[in-house]
Amino acid sequence: MASKSTKGEILAKFFDDGEYTALFADGAVSAACGYAAGQQAYAVYQNGEAVSVKDVEKNIKVLEMAAQTGCPVVTFYNSVGAKLAEGLDVLTASAKLNATIAKVSGVIPQIAVVTGVCGGTSALSAANADVCVMAEDAELFFTAPFTAAAKGDKVANAGSAAAAAKAGVAAIVVPTAEEAAEKAAHIVGLLPANNLAGPAVFEPSAPAGTLNLAKYCPVEAAASIADANSAVELYAGYGKTVYTALATVAGNVVGIVATKGAEDVLCRNCVSKAARFVRLCDAFSIPVVTLVNTDGFVKSASDDMAGGLREAARLAGTYADATTAKVAVITGKAVGVAYTALANADLTIAVEGCTVAPLDPKAAVTVLYKDELENGTNIAADTAKLAARYAADVCSAAAAVEAGLADMAVPAAGVRAAVVSALDMLSTKRTQRLPKKHGNMSL
Repeated sequence: MASKSTKGEILAKFFDDGEYTALFADGAVSAACGYAAGQQAYAVYQNGEAVSVKDVEKNIKVLEMAAQTGCPVVTFYNSVGAKLAEGLDVLTASAKLNATIAKVSGVIPQIAVVTGVCGGTSALSAANADVCVMAEDAELFFTAPFTAAAKGDKVANAGSAAAAAKAGVAAIVVPTAEEAAEKAAHIVGLLPANNLAGPAVFEPSAPAGTLNLAKYCPVEAAASIADANSAVELYAGYGKTVYTALATVAGNVVGIVATKGAEDVLCRNCVSKAARFVRLCDAFSIPVVTLVNTDGFVKSASDDMAGGLREAARLAGTYADATTAKVAVITGKAVGVAYTALANADLTIAVEGCTVAPLDPKAAVTVLYKDELENGTNIAADTAKLAARYAADVCSAAAAVEAGLADMAVPAAGVRAAVVSALDMLSTKRTQRLPKKHGNMSL
């Protein structure tokens, strides 16, 4: 469905004070340059018509200009597709556009804003952006829903913004195209202008509350360390046991990854979501703060076969490969592989009351105290008692610091101050990767 808002209305919401310099002649694709959230940025705008070769070339030129000047590019997608009358030339142009998007990826932020119809090669481009924002009535699809339905593959809400969010393609969904433009401007303001620029700095403020371990919630846990009302959640509709958001801590932009809770496990979608988000932060040297409290990865052979193990390896590799500043806060359980994958950080903070262990305490005591349990009168009660003692003596925050698994132990009320100090210590971090073409971790 095409956006009911006009180009002027949408760009006025994106650019500060609605002021911008138009580039190129108007057509199916036009472009503009101005300031969004105080940051110089380029915008590429599709007006809903079929796209020609010249239109695609405009998009390519804007990306190249943006890379040369170190500015973000926001593309507003709304097109019925390519002009078929131009034949194979359109396909060649689309391939060049895709190559340019890949070339400047990680150099400048690319944000896709889907305000109308976005399918085929345009959908491929939008999905390749760093962040994809959609209006609720917009459409994003690789295969047109009516085409799939004609072949017997009819899926409810196929191509909708809700479906794109559930699939992990749309990072943010808002009611209207104008709100999508405003949200894109906000994100532009949070991200650095390019991979060589310093992070944005804002007026600091106190968090909305303190960490509550008794009623643990990832959103509230993140809010306890972030400046009040600064968090912008990404991928809320995908991977529900992991929370990912851009926020500010003491005025500095960070990426926050928070697992849902000690009783919740991480499925392959949750793991993929976290890895994707950490990759974005690392590309632009945005510090990552990870709040770890999880029962680990899904314990399922079928999930492993469906990609769970591959995605878990990807997550572990992403954290290990990231050279940006990394702070891990163990707010609850960090056992075995979960600690290995998520707590790979420059500085690790253990919150008093947390559990850090190679194996779940209940499982550990069944091995360590096998004879004692077998000779007892109540195995369940004895196991619980021994597990509690084992967790307090061997798996506590203090024990984690003593074993070198954490760098400091703090009470829940001191987490925000500890994170601020850790980020300050890491603010001058400089790391060089070994010379290579690229890594080959699981994708």
